[in-house]
Amino acid sequence: MVRRHLATQLSDALSDTPAVLINGARQTGKSTLVQSPDLPGPARRYLTFDDPGLLSAATNDPNGFVAGLSAPVTLDEVQRVPGIFPVIKAAIDRERRPGRFLLTGSANVLLLPKLSEALSGRMEVLTLWPFSQGEIRGVAETFVDTLLARKHPDWFAGSAPCPWDELLEMMVAGGYPPAVARSKPARRDAWFQSYLMTTLQRDIRDLANIADITAVPRLLSVVAARAGGLLNFADLSRAMALPQSTLKRYFALLEATFLVQLLSPWAVNLGKRVIQAPKVYLNDTGLLAHSLGATPERIKQEGNLAGAILENYVFMELRKQCTWSHARPQLYFWRTVSGQEVDIVVEDASGRLAGIEVKAAATLGARDIRGLQALAEAAGKKWIRGVVLYTGTEVIPFAANLHGVPLARLWSA
Repeated sequence: MVRRHLATQLSDALSDTPAVLINGARQTGKSTLVQSPDLPGPARRYLTFDDPGLLSAATNDPNGFVAGLSAPVTLDEVQRVPGIFPVIKAAIDRERRPGRFLLTGSANVLLLPKLSEALSGRMEVLTLWPFSQGEIRGVAETFVDTLLARKHPDWFAGSAPCPWDELLEMMVAGGYPPAVARSKPARRDAWFQSYLMTTLQRDIRDLANIADITAVPRLLSVVAARAGGLLNFADLSRAMALPQSTLKRYFALLEATFLVQLLSPWAVNLGKRVIQAPKVYLNDTGLLAHSLGATPERIKQEGNLAGAILENYVFMELRKQCTWSHARPQLYFWRTVSGQEVDIVVEDASGRLAGIEVKAAATLGARDIRGLQALAEAAGKKWIRGVVLYTGTEVIPFAANLHGVPLARLWSA
């Protein structure tokens, strides 16, 4: 069984917080994680609201349902019973005991204000993504913390080359546990097809009343074709032949179910971060490749496709690592009106930052670091270092704090 890096954070949260919610897309392994025998405290009762009987009981009488629970308890897919959140809040206020409620949800409660407000100050929210590459390999990744370390990192240590063909297979497989378990591409495609059908139809219907349920899967396909690009609702509206108001509502549902992820822009003036358009990605490159019909052979032939999928892959690997990073950084991108840009900016709580460029190339040159040099100048004293992740095998020192680093360093210990 694959050990999840989030398990440590979950154990810590259960030791001092009354309610802990594990958020994440369906099939990322939430149910497996919360039923782990390694969790602290006494044995927990496990109940899932995917069970029609339990769902009916909790929906019709949430007060009676919670009153009848013997603590500690694990409630799976809790977003299906929104009325239970204020009842859990009242129960915690009567008896504030650590680890009393362990919840899982396939909808992001932070995007559902009524649910997030109900347990404010009483609940810690953790996000479980599909497997990271390090989890698949049994390695505790430290790339993000190394990147932000005050001590100069030894990029030569712990890295092993990853051939391009192997990297392509990794990206196409993605990190969803059921997909990773299938070695045959046709069987993985069948799983992704079934996953999208059930997730988009069942979970979307749980969250909103949509007349045209086929519009949401179509929107996901259109977004997939623009992965790594700026989110432009006017452009999407024309492509989908949908009013922007309707389109934004559908897009919010894809966000709430974790299928799409946004990356905000970084600027020296913090207020500008909410003015510029974000970049959009999918939560898994296996899902992205399936949506695009991208096989390893096709990715080899189309350079733009390779670059987009690789950038999506790196972004999501970094987002996963941020959930267990000691620095708990935020991710952004940087782009100026004059065309200077950096794919990913990693900023810690004190405002110190590092830049990452992603290149689907085996060699690097001076032009590949121009964006990082410009960002370093703009950031001034906040700047730590820059890295160009590429598909080559050697660490290339461009400057004391600027290196070309093989992609395999992402999942090295």
